[in-house]
Amino acid sequence: MSLKTTFAQLLLLLTLAACGSNTEQINQEIADKPVIMAYYVAERNYKPEEIPVEKLTHIIYSFTNVIDGEMKFRRPEAAGPKLAALVEQKKRNPDLKVMIACGGWGADGFSDMALTEEGRTKFIQSAHDFIEQYQLDGMDMDWEYPGISGAGTMARPEDTQNFTALMKGLREMLDSFDTPKVLTFASAGWKRYYDFVEINEVMKYADYTNVMTYDQVSGVSIYTGHHTPLGAVTADEITGTPFQLHLDSLYQNGDNPDADPRSAQKIVDFLINEGVDPKQIVIGGAFYGRVWKGVPPVNNGLYQLSGGLHQGWKAYHQIRNEYETDPDFVRHWDDNAEAPYMYNAKDSLFVSYDDTVSVSRKTKYAMEKGIGGIMFWELGNDTKEEGSLLDAIYKAAH
Repeated sequence: MSLKTTFAQLLLLLTLAACGSNTEQINQEIADKPVIMAYYVAERNYKPEEIPVEKLTHIIYSFTNVIDGEMKFRRPEAAGPKLAALVEQKKRNPDLKVMIACGGWGADGFSDMALTEEGRTKFIQSAHDFIEQYQLDGMDMDWEYPGISGAGTMARPEDTQNFTALMKGLREMLDSFDTPKVLTFASAGWKRYYDFVEINEVMKYADYTNVMTYDQVSGVSIYTGHHTPLGAVTADEITGTPFQLHLDSLYQNGDNPDADPRSAQKIVDFLINEGVDPKQIVIGGAFYGRVWKGVPPVNNGLYQLSGGLHQGWKAYHQIRNEYETDPDFVRHWDDNAEAPYMYNAKDSLFVSYDDTVSVSRKTKYAMEKGIGGIMFWELGNDTKEEGSLLDAIYKAAH
């Protein structure tokens, strides 16, 4: 061995040693990037090739259903080619995880399917075949909800243990593939849900729980409030408002185990205190808003009793085009809830929604808190113009 070779090797070792800490730091920074998960409902005017997949870590095609005990599309001839086209977009982002969601609000069949080992085995095999057919990277279980009827769905006390067994079986099935597969499930952003789910057992099998931190004030409420807030507002901070009196009544009669308004921060802290690994928690952004009518101007419409039921929801691109450009709609920011809202005094309309500021703040919160990241419902509701909600999330994450 020559002296020249020895010196070159020594120089290389010194260089690697000097750069070692930088390499570790870079690797840590990569690991600390939050996941950005998009739920995606295929639509005519948002073709897969137009989706900014470079800004996503995961995209979850929604939905399949439980049909005859199996995971299937209701119209495979229409949905199948759309899913296949979405998978093709991995050519633009090889790191993208393309997944399939099963269920959704009002989707039934879960309780019956999961009731027996035979039923779970049949479903799991169908999920395996589906993932294999479309060459997917994983699946999302959107059972709303085990043990609690959502929109009239079947619910049984046995759902709690059966959901755990189902997730265990799905994990084992996904691990049988040659390449790693992701398993997630959509969970509620309120505490009562977790009375019916063995959360620490389920998290042994799931990579992430996608916490639906939206619809915290839902479409059945005649009281206005933040439907997708980040900040942990207390009952004391809204004392004297109609909404606070409403919450008090729900708390006192046992319908709500929490006297305070719901929020992303509250449910995250709750889950961490329950023992869930923060890195497995993903919070939700709402790419839509909720609108109430007949709302008095007190407090710019926030936490008030409306003159009628919730008017409906609007996609963010509609809010941007119709409300953000309308001088009658005045945007306000709630520092406590870390959330925007709009009030139209002329038409007595109140709007709760996420905008670019709030989804950016949610993303930064996820990074500061050390949780897994952010997901959102749903991609097609975003504006397709510059300065979209996804743009804001991506910039905050990078």
